[in-house]
Order: sequence, then C-alpha cells, then structure tokens
Amino acid sequence: MPRIMAIDYGKKRTGLAVTDPLKMIATGLGMVPSHELIPYLKKYFAAEAVELIIIGMPRNLDGSATDATALVQECIRILKKHFPEMPLKQMDERFTSKMAFQSMLDSGLKKKDRQQKGLVDEISATILLQEYLQFNG
Repeated sequence: MPRIMAIDYGKKRTGLAVTDPLKMIATGLGMVPSHELIPYLKKYFAAEAVELIIIGMPRNLDGSATDATALVQECIRILKKHFPEMPLKQMDERFTSKMAFQSMLDSGLKKKDRQQKGLVDEISATILLQEYLQFNG
C-alpha cells in the first residue's frame, strides 16, 4: 500500500516523515540537506510507493507570507518538475517547529540532542503529517 510523505523544507535542511502503509501513523524519516532532496526522493520513490506529498507552507500569524514562503514555493515548482504525476498538497506549518522543540523537551532529550536542528526538522515533518492524518483520515 502506498504511503503519504511530509516535507518540512528549509534553506539548508529538509525534514521528512512518512506514514505506515495503512496510513495510520506518521514516522520521522530523517533529514536531508535541501540540495540533496530530489536525488533522495528519486531513490526513495524507487523503493517505496508514495501516493501523496504534504509540504509545509510557512506563514506568519496573520496568514501572510514569510521570508521562507518563496523558498518553499520554489521547492514545490521543482518537485512538480521532477515528479509531475505525484499529487502535492500544501499545509500551513505555523507552530510546527515550536511544537517539535516542545516535544523534544517533553520527551526528555538532552540539551546536546535538542541542538540538532535536523531533528527539529524531522519532528516538524512528522507533526505536519500527523495533523494531516487527523484531519483527513
């Protein structure tokens, strides 16, 4: 059964998460340097069936674009170019980084581990995907 993937795209790092085949649980897939995203996805899609990509769209509290919004829009353009058949949905990602950091605190991660920015990106993608599953399951 195909999975759903979430992408938390950033200028330097991209967090990834996927569902289990039954689309019940979101699990962090890791972090890749953003410039390596397309080759990583090509390899992943060759090994695993994915039916949908959810990508986090950065927004300010008032819903306006942030300085990262254009970066994510460019990522979407590139994803559509390389994977034209892959459905892609945008989701508001406000607060996912803060929620990710809080979940790291709540889980008792040591300060050294919390400073790994890639881990925040991966957890943010997982939160994004879990929210998608809750509201679209």
